Amino acid sequence: MTASILVVEDDSNIQELIVEFLSSEGYEVDSANDGLEGIQKFKQGNYDLIILDIMMPNLDGHSVCKMIRKISNAPIIFLTALNEESDQLKGFDLECDDYITKPFSFNLLIKRVEAVLRRGVNSCNNESFMTFEKLRLDLNTYSAQINDEVIELTLKEFNILKNLIEKYPQVITRESLLDTIWGYDYYGDTRIVDAHIKNIRKKISLPYIKTVKGIGYTLEKDIG
Repeated sequence: MTASILVVEDDSNIQELIVEFLSSEGYEVDSANDGLEGIQKFKQGNYDLIILDIMMPNLDGHSVCKMIRKISNAPIIFLTALNEESDQLKGFDLECDDYITKPFSFNLLIKRVEAVLRRGVNSCNNESFMTFEKLRLDLNTYSAQINDEVIELTLKEFNILKNLIEKYPQVITRESLLDTIWGYDYYGDTRIVDAHIKNIRKKISLPYIKTVKGIGYTLEKDIG
C-alpha cells in the first residue's frame, strides 16, 4: 500500500520541490502552508508520515508536534534550518522520529523517509505483549502495566524498554539505543538516553534497569 505523507512547509519553493520529489518516488503527498493548516489537515486525513518545518507562521512546528503527539504516534520528521544541537535535542524531546537540517539532499531525505516508514511497519507486528518480571508492555497500544496498573510512558520511553527486554540479558550501549530508537546514527550528546532512562526508572519504581558503567544499560531481575 502506498504511504501517505503530509508536508508542512511555509516556503512555497521548498514545499513544491519536496512534494514533487516524493510524488515521483510513488508516495501520496499532501501539503500545508503553515502549522495551523498542517494540524487541521492532519486531523482530517490519515497520514503515515509528517514532514514538518519548525519556523512557520500561525503555529510553529514544535507546537504542531506537541498537538499531534497528544493524539497520534504517527512518525514525524523535522525539516528545518535550525541546526544547533539544542534545537535537535528539543525536537527529540518532543518525540520526533528524525531531524534533517536545511540545506539537505533529496536523496538523503528519501532514505530517511524510507527508514522511518520501515520502522513504523516493523513496530506494528502481530505480537501483542512483552513481559519482564512484573512489567508488561502492550505492543498494540504502546502502553505499559505493572501489576495491572497502567504506567504512562512516552513513545521513546516505551521503545527503550521494549529494546531492553528484547535484548535481555545483553548490555545495550547508549549509542545502540540512539541508533535503534531514534533510527539512525545520532551524533549529539548521549545524555539524552540517560535522561529517558531516569524518567523510566522514576515511573516504573522498580530496580530493573541496571547501569553498566562506561557502556550502557541492561535489565536485571528483582531479587529483593
